[in-house]
Amino acid sequence: MITETIVSTINEQGQVNFAPMGVVIEEDRIIIRPYKEGTTYRNLLATRQGVVHITDNVLIFAESAVSSPQFESFPAECIRGFVLKDACYYYEFVVSEVDCSGERAKFTTQIVKRGRIRDFIGFNRAKNAIIEAAILATRIRFIGVEKILEKFEEFAVIVKKTGGFQEEQAMEYLMNYVRQAANTETVST
Repeated sequence: MITETIVSTINEQGQVNFAPMGVVIEEDRIIIRPYKEGTTYRNLLATRQGVVHITDNVLIFAESAVSSPQFESFPAECIRGFVLKDACYYYEFVVSEVDCSGERAKFTTQIVKRGRIRDFIGFNRAKNAIIEAAILATRIRFIGVEKILEKFEEFAVIVKKTGGFQEEQAMEYLMNYVRQAANTETVST
């Protein structure tokens, strides 16, 4: 089963990157499959370590899906890396195997530390809509702006009915991002 998470990795200079990523969490390992053009891929190849975070803060998913924000964090204990302060649970890991033969790389990792910061309350319909919207926002070049904005209208109704301030902020953030992409697309054609 794929679990939507926030993965933090660092580059060789120690700069942290936060990225939303679906991963497979097993008993003592995590499988991460980043695209080869992404920062997470480059960082995992370079440093071979990171942290997987479970969080219910969907604004973090929205912001990290389409930009490179810095979130409050603290140093990891067993690896060179950073733990997201707004995580519910986290897993520090080291890479044990790398397979770069496919379109996406496959990093098999060993969990070296598990941590809990706060309870995971869960996702409601609004939080789920934001996760889906964040994923769509990263697929503009494959799906197109018009189709994404159509779907966003459906998500916005769900957020309005079942969400709170955080979900509304996240939906607005993603809508602005996609609209800006639409304006850029119009200008460049």
